[in-house]
Amino acid sequence: MSMIRRVAAAALGMALAWPAGAQGIPKVQSPEEVGFLSTRLKRLSDRLNEGVKNNELPGAVVLIARNGKIVMFESYGFRDKEAKVAMTNDTIFRIASMTKPIVTLAAMMLMEEGKLTLADRVSTYIPAFADTKVAVPKKKDDGTTEMVLEPQFRPMTVHDLMRHTSGLTYGAVGANPVKQSYLDMKVADRSQTNAEMADKLGKLALLYQPGTTWEYSMSTDVLGRVVEVASGMPLDKFIEERITKPLKMGDTAFEASADKKARGARPMKEGPKNELPAIPDITEKFTWRSGGGGMVSTAADYARFLQMFANGGQLDGVRLVSRKTIDLMTADALPTDIKMGADMFRFEALEPSARMGQGFGLGFAVRNVQGVNPLPGSPNDYFWGGAYGTYFWHDPRERLYVVFMMQSPQARLRYRYLMRDLVYQAMVN
Repeated sequence: MSMIRRVAAAALGMALAWPAGAQGIPKVQSPEEVGFLSTRLKRLSDRLNEGVKNNELPGAVVLIARNGKIVMFESYGFRDKEAKVAMTNDTIFRIASMTKPIVTLAAMMLMEEGKLTLADRVSTYIPAFADTKVAVPKKKDDGTTEMVLEPQFRPMTVHDLMRHTSGLTYGAVGANPVKQSYLDMKVADRSQTNAEMADKLGKLALLYQPGTTWEYSMSTDVLGRVVEVASGMPLDKFIEERITKPLKMGDTAFEASADKKARGARPMKEGPKNELPAIPDITEKFTWRSGGGGMVSTAADYARFLQMFANGGQLDGVRLVSRKTIDLMTADALPTDIKMGADMFRFEALEPSARMGQGFGLGFAVRNVQGVNPLPGSPNDYFWGGAYGTYFWHDPRERLYVVFMMQSPQARLRYRYLMRDLVYQAMVN
């Protein structure tokens, strides 16, 4: 037994079983085979066990792969801490915004079929956006500010949706009349259809002129509706038939079936009020198929998704997109004069800004330069996470990808930083 296995066997709540979703991605005989040191990987295991012990997080699953082989696939802590159910490798998580790369890929597949182009106006698919106005703050004579509606300088495009330069926003973060209108109109109502959601947004003012500002937003939710219109299929069915089934991602969907309920990860109480975060059960079904954050998955399933990217658009003989499409998705798509939205500082080291040495591709952030950002990585690596605690990155230069799954909104930024630090310190060749 290798050292990493001896370490992992002693780890709190570790699972040795390899779920079916990991099939097709081989394991290394030892981490040293692909340039990792077992003794240094122990630091990662020790830190996660410490986090569980100190009530920083309920539990987590980590999957590290290099050169197309899994280096480490371990679980820590509890799937349900209150019920004292141990975390396992096949645990299913609400992945929130890690849905965005999947939905963006769906749109890129339609691009390859000639059913849409990235330069298309969004109003081509959702007519409600044809007359959408932009809310612009204007100072009045008395010194107060009012919001004045102005026409778009140029129409919002599908490309804008993919890179979050659409002028759309989220209603929950920050305070201004546009964000408040999202709350008033209940644009995130889970009982609505994707068509109803998109029509609501088309009637509301934009926060910024399209193409001028990076504002994390409901853009990918709107993109999900574009996928429906362009394909003639419901978003969940398109993703199932064209992405998750071909890639054998059997635990990835907009909800898990009832027989998988026991495998769902649950959060623990956290925050200033010490209460359970509002994370829906994995089996809860919503009419709104949120393209921006509605899916569930496992670490093994998401690893297959990333391996497809690493392979240039194919996995196990199944090709979803071309290598050039992968190249387009993983390149920085933001203009050099792009501004950051007023509330985007909350992303801290993950902010896709020049000051952080990063930009945004199509569905996720990308790193442009080495040294500006306080976290280790490589130019051209790409990454994103979900509000409930999940996180991934792919470093093509190092032929490395990592999937980190937990359900802890409060700890998510801290542990994303720790994962970067602890994975790279263990990779010595």
